[in-house]
Amino acid sequence: MPVSPEIDRRLTALGMRVEDVDERFVRGSGPGGQKINKTSSTVWLRHRPSGVEVRCQTERLQSANRELAWAELCAKLETRARVKAEAAVAARETERRRTRQKSRGQKIRMIESKKHRAGIKQQRGRIGSD
Repeated sequence: MPVSPEIDRRLTALGMRVEDVDERFVRGSGPGGQKINKTSSTVWLRHRPSGVEVRCQTERLQSANRELAWAELCAKLETRARVKAEAAVAARETERRRTRQKSRGQKIRMIESKKHRAGIKQQRGRIGSD
């Protein structure tokens, strides 16, 4: 069964294909009695490359659960992609800050701090025997 054009567009924007997703219809669980035990209205989706799984049984209709499951899968994959992109940007920013040149004021304060520290260490000399 084909997915909706909107879901296909979202997956394409992420660089993923519908063929990479395993789709199964299984029997539901939980309250609901005879109806839920007899019908396979629960939709289970698994994106093979990333291992993301989604299971949906909120509605009574299999088609409604299928749409909800595909939308949830897209949302999870989009969140993963966004987090990965944000981490890459943060890593670049951290590297940029680490390697940027120090300002004139920072250099002066650093040298003063080193001179002060050297003066303290110089007082630690050996006790001379006169």
